Amino acid sequence: MGDLFAADVTDPIRPASVPSAPRLQTWPPAMTELQPGWQPVLDTFWASPAGQSLDAFVRQRLVAGATIYPPDPLWALSLTPLSQVRVVILGQDPYHGPGQAQGLSFSVAPGVRVPPSLRNIFKERARDLGLAVPASGSLQAWAERGVLLLNTSLTVEEGAPASHAGRGWELLTDALLQAVAETAPVCVYLLWGAHAQAKREWIASAARARGRHALLLEANHPSPLSATRGPRPFIGCGHFSQAQRWLAEHGVDFDWSL
Repeated sequence: MGDLFAADVTDPIRPASVPSAPRLQTWPPAMTELQPGWQPVLDTFWASPAGQSLDAFVRQRLVAGATIYPPDPLWALSLTPLSQVRVVILGQDPYHGPGQAQGLSFSVAPGVRVPPSLRNIFKERARDLGLAVPASGSLQAWAERGVLLLNTSLTVEEGAPASHAGRGWELLTDALLQAVAETAPVCVYLLWGAHAQAKREWIASAARARGRHALLLEANHPSPLSATRGPRPFIGCGHFSQAQRWLAEHGVDFDWSL
C-alpha cells in the first residue's frame, strides 16, 4: 500500500456514524460545472485509449454494484480555476471509508471524524503558524482560495484502498499537474511522501520550460507512521509558513485560515 492509506485505516469511520454516506451514483457523474481551464485537459484524456479504458472500468464496477467514493471525483476542478492555482497538495488515493472522501485530497466533509493524516496536517499548521486546530476536517476553503487538492487516483471502492489505482486516473492527474506547471505563473508544490516526491523532477522541468516560478517543498507523508521520522519529518517541516512567505515575495497574498 502507498503512503496515504498506510495509517489512515487505523482510525476508520464507523459506518453507523454516516448511515447515508454519499457515493458515486452514475457515470459520468452528475457534477457541478468545472472551473475554467480544465475542460481541454479532460477532453483530451477521455478521447484517449487510457481515458476510454478508465471510463469502461468505472461503468463496469458500478454495474457490478461496487460502492465507489467520492460522489464527485472531479470536485477539486469545480472549486479551483486553473488560472488561480497557487498551491498544489498532492494526495494518493481517496479515503475508502463511508462518508470520508469528498473529492479533495486529505479533506473530509464537516461532521466526519478527522483522519490521522489530516490531524497531523492541522497539528503542523498550528505549530508553524499559531492557528487554532479547526473543528471541521473540510479543506474546501483552501480549494476556493487557490489550493489544488488533488489525489493521483480519483476513485476508490469501499474498504479497498488502491482498488482503482493503475486504471488510468494517474495519467489524467499527471496531465492536470502538467497544466498547472505550465500555466501557473507562481505556484508552491507541497510534496508529502515518496509518491508525491516522485513527480518532483518533471513538475520542475515543466515549470522551467515555460518560465514559471515554482517552489517544491518535500517532507515525509503526514501519516502517523512517518510524520515524525527522518529523513524529512512532516511535523516541524514549516511548509505552511515557507509557502506563505515565498508567495508573498512573488506578489501573492495567501493565508492558511480555515
